[in-house]
Amino acid sequence: MRLNKYIARAGVCSRRGADEMTAAGNVKINGKVVTTLGRDVADGDVVEVNGQVVSPAKSCVYIALNKPKGYITTVSDEQGRPTVMDLVADVEARVFPVGRLDADTTGLLIMTSDGDFGNAAAHPKHEVYKTYRARVEGIVSHEKLARLRRGVEIDGRMTSPAKAEFVRQSSGSTVIDISIREGRNRQVRKMVAAIGSKVIDLQRISIGDVKLGGLKAGHWRKLTRAEIDNLR
Repeated sequence: MRLNKYIARAGVCSRRGADEMTAAGNVKINGKVVTTLGRDVADGDVVEVNGQVVSPAKSCVYIALNKPKGYITTVSDEQGRPTVMDLVADVEARVFPVGRLDADTTGLLIMTSDGDFGNAAAHPKHEVYKTYRARVEGIVSHEKLARLRRGVEIDGRMTSPAKAEFVRQSSGSTVIDISIREGRNRQVRKMVAAIGSKVIDLQRISIGDVKLGGLKAGHWRKLTRAEIDNLR
């Protein structure tokens, strides 16, 4: 098996990322640093990435996690904060998050042990819609929803047109669904700020055809084959 495929199948990163790590001298085979791209891994070879022995999973794992508030979407955190990895300690393979949710945002997060799948699913060129349910201060008028649909300016440039729908209104707040195909930092919160409102709570409820549904906070489930194929 090619080295980059071996590392991707181990859930470390994508094949491209594996090539970059190899070129940087962070990969060893049988204790020797390998920098040549395209190298093959033979049966019995021991592969190390950043000093840790890795091996491909016998079968890749794809899960949907309902991330609670306060968890960081990283594999590790230098500040010792809780990460999403704490919520998947019982998964039978080494998985990593596909994309990000900020600490204050809850909801659907896809995790996998398949590096190639993770890279492809997160790539902006596939333009997968991600839908967020936002509870927003005050009343969100039809005109404000129309502005979100047309695109608003954040960080000096316009967003792509979004889907924005009214869900319900309660005392002092409005619940709306916003679907976007981009993935800028804190994008939904900034879009809501651009129309003169403020997000109180934010939850991602779907990614493409994968729905959060009734999955409890802090719990995970395996993706179906249809969900995996659609994300590919």
